[in-house]
Amino acid sequence: MEKIFIALIFICLIGCKPQATDETKREIQSYTIEQFYENEDLFAGGFSSDESKILATSNRTGIYNMLALPVDGSNPIQLTNSTIESIFAISYFPNDDRILYSSDSGGNEINHIYLRNEDGSSSDLTPWSGAKSEFAGWARDEKSFYFISNKRDEKFFDLYEMKIQDFSIEMIYKNEQGLDVGGISDDKRFLALIKFITTNNSEMYLFDREKDEVKHISEHEGDAIYYPQFFDHSSEYLYFMTDEENEFQYLMRYNMGTGDKEKVYETNWDVWYANQSWNSKYRIMGINEDAKTVIKIINMEDGSDVEFPAFEGASISSVSISKSENLIRFTLSSSKTPSNIFVYNLETGEHSQLTNTLNPEINTDDLVSGTVIRFASYDNLEIPAIYFQPHQASTDNKVPALVWVHGGPGGQSRLSYSSRIQYLVNHGYAILAVNNRGSSGYGKSFNMMDDQKHGDVDLKDCVESKKFLESTGVIDMNKVGIIGGSYGGYMVMAALAFEPEAFDVGVNIFGVTNWLRTLRSTPPWWESFKEALYKEMGNPETEDSVRLYNISPLFHTDNVTKPLLVLQGANDPRVLQVESDEIVAGVRASGVPVEYLLFPDEGHGFVKKENEIEGYGKVLQFLDKYLKAEEPTAIE
Repeated sequence: MEKIFIALIFICLIGCKPQATDETKREIQSYTIEQFYENEDLFAGGFSSDESKILATSNRTGIYNMLALPVDGSNPIQLTNSTIESIFAISYFPNDDRILYSSDSGGNEINHIYLRNEDGSSSDLTPWSGAKSEFAGWARDEKSFYFISNKRDEKFFDLYEMKIQDFSIEMIYKNEQGLDVGGISDDKRFLALIKFITTNNSEMYLFDREKDEVKHISEHEGDAIYYPQFFDHSSEYLYFMTDEENEFQYLMRYNMGTGDKEKVYETNWDVWYANQSWNSKYRIMGINEDAKTVIKIINMEDGSDVEFPAFEGASISSVSISKSENLIRFTLSSSKTPSNIFVYNLETGEHSQLTNTLNPEINTDDLVSGTVIRFASYDNLEIPAIYFQPHQASTDNKVPALVWVHGGPGGQSRLSYSSRIQYLVNHGYAILAVNNRGSSGYGKSFNMMDDQKHGDVDLKDCVESKKFLESTGVIDMNKVGIIGGSYGGYMVMAALAFEPEAFDVGVNIFGVTNWLRTLRSTPPWWESFKEALYKEMGNPETEDSVRLYNISPLFHTDNVTKPLLVLQGANDPRVLQVESDEIVAGVRASGVPVEYLLFPDEGHGFVKKENEIEGYGKVLQFLDKYLKAEEPTAIE
């Protein structure tokens, strides 16, 4: 479930309105969907063994492939050229240039781990049909790596060790109770295990392989998250996150000899993750600060913070420190610039940019920075959101708007770059990305506020967000739509079905429409998390089924009167194609305009540029036709 520096962000309450400025001084250039998707989506892995290269994953070829980024800034080296299945880099081998990578089939999420040899040949290291395998880290001696797989039982992930000398495997933990592995000590003796009770409550265990005993080490009262992070190199301490007796997660450590616990670091936001460098010289922590990631790196030799150069208006995330502890790879991004990879030399204090992912045809001055705002909802609860106001908008030139709803439940809209958002804003649509109650990042009480209240309180927050849009003075309030993917797609359908007059159009991207079916058809590998999901959403096999039926838009399509666009991946294992097939048929039966795009080679989300171009290009065409149109299109 990702601060050294804090982006310059204006935090506004509803009384603090973004200024409606006259943009006639400079003509804003509009860009095509093809131009926006000439941007490169890029994320980085670790260093090569000689620290001359950084492994990365990029969609510059139109689909995700691996490349190597020379630290000296010379041209990237393309490592794979798949045209059918996306390839996601995992890691270089510890002492040579062989590579591990992951790939599935058509977005079905059944990932295998592959080996790429130095000569470019490759092989499937986990070739078991129907089994999902995921990398779990290198052993400290660098002679093997760990991975989890559900090849024995599709419901549970066991832990395996694979020796790189002959690629033989050994099961080192058999998961029969839904206790998932969260960490492995360097001496291979201890495993940190975790069990989710609810999405806001978990238990943590310590498995001593030498004694073959499991110890419960997170006994607590009330709801509290416990999540392992790492063992120290001496196997004396287990570091973990918890929010026990607190709204936000903080870093703790457990003394495996005495059983004592002590707080290591906390702040007034969630500490998302923590890890340590190869020789423990540095500790890295990621903090989720008001919809952006702030990285904190501590020099453990003297307790000082590592200083980076400041990057105004951007934030640093995804940090990796080389084995020598001399180089730091980090990712820099903002809401109007795609992520780029940099390298920082801790000895010289110099940094260099290795990538330039923005299409050079696009002028960033034509794009829009997101602004964090807050508004009062129906019960006066303060709701955070991110507002994107088109340059074209003014009191004399009011623009249409979209309420954007993130995935989840429990996701978060963040101050990161989105080509699809910038494309719509560039073409004159204001966007308000709402972090409705139930979103993560704002404390566990806020996160729990929509439990078994989905389609009700969360939807009301989205409807109430229109008051903020109206307060700006630049929105045509007769032209406000709602858009979202996954859970956000559900919110779109809930809005059209249960608040049919609130929004003028809806765009449902891979969205749930029948909670009974979705919860009954979760992928088998979600077994250890399924009960937690049921506790948040409801159990479809109990009396909860009545409420789940009532909040499922599929059974209320006769309420829908506003135009609808649906996008769906045929291989989606989470939201099955039948969900979208049926909602489209149901709404069409009422005579409402519906447009439907089905992508035969996608799963739960896009991984192919050509499909993104088709899908999001169609979104703009749909909005221009039904939202910007002067004549009303609703069915009266």
